[in-house]
Amino acid sequence: MRRYIEKFRNYLDIEKNYSVHTLRNYQSDLKELSIFLENKDIKDVNHLDIRRFLAELKQKGSAKRTIVRKLGAVRSFFKFLFREKYIESDPAGSVFTPKLDKRLPEFLDLEKTLKLITSPNSDTFLGLRDRAMLEVLYSTGIRVSELVGLNIQNIDFIAGVINVRGKGKKERIALLGQQAQLSLRRYVREKQGFSAVEEKAVFLNRFGGRLTDRSVRRLIDKYVKKCSIEQKISPHSIRHSFATHMINNGADLRSVQELLGHKNLSTTQIYTHLGSQRIKTMYTKAHPRA
Repeated sequence: MRRYIEKFRNYLDIEKNYSVHTLRNYQSDLKELSIFLENKDIKDVNHLDIRRFLAELKQKGSAKRTIVRKLGAVRSFFKFLFREKYIESDPAGSVFTPKLDKRLPEFLDLEKTLKLITSPNSDTFLGLRDRAMLEVLYSTGIRVSELVGLNIQNIDFIAGVINVRGKGKKERIALLGQQAQLSLRRYVREKQGFSAVEEKAVFLNRFGGRLTDRSVRRLIDKYVKKCSIEQKISPHSIRHSFATHMINNGADLRSVQELLGHKNLSTTQIYTHLGSQRIKTMYTKAHPRA
């Protein structure tokens, strides 16, 4: 089964342009399936094997979302094998997908967002970096992986945009607001005098190398604590805040979809539910007979 997993991984990498993170997840999920099947011949795998695999995941205490994600990887894998004629039938095609509850994304209101963004001490180089980092995240709504992947040549200060390489290695343009531009200009100016191992990277760690996803998460945790924000906030929460504030202030769904780099409009529509929830809360508080 190992060689089929490798063929599938190459297909996702070369033809589908999946990110390293996604490839790693697929490979991990399929390796887990391979161990469960005890190297059973791929042509002998049936839908009952897949169901038993899912049942074992549930028995081990895996979350429903984790099970659904792993099933997605398994389905894609067998669909590929069937299309390429490595197997005669698709054993995962008829397996039922557990229904997930709709989970609204965590986001900050405007007051807390501004408090978080302005919390770094801009009198220090690292404080300048953190302020610019938070301003860019909120101004553009980009993912943390896209933020740490930014290079100096990706920034166009004249046009006020950055070129972002998103999921599936697809490129898009993200807009920089005035405050984000000011913070980023100041940081980049200071960065030129900073001895960097990786000069092309925009956001550097204290040793001069490229900042990592994990480092950004730790920094945001630090500023969330500093601001005494009790919500569970991650870099993705800032992306959610960007989208929610845009929708609440009248931005159309298609524009927000394009700015976020969502493939499907249905993914962006979750933010309309957040807007509806806000209106309902306002109605309940304001209407005498609510």
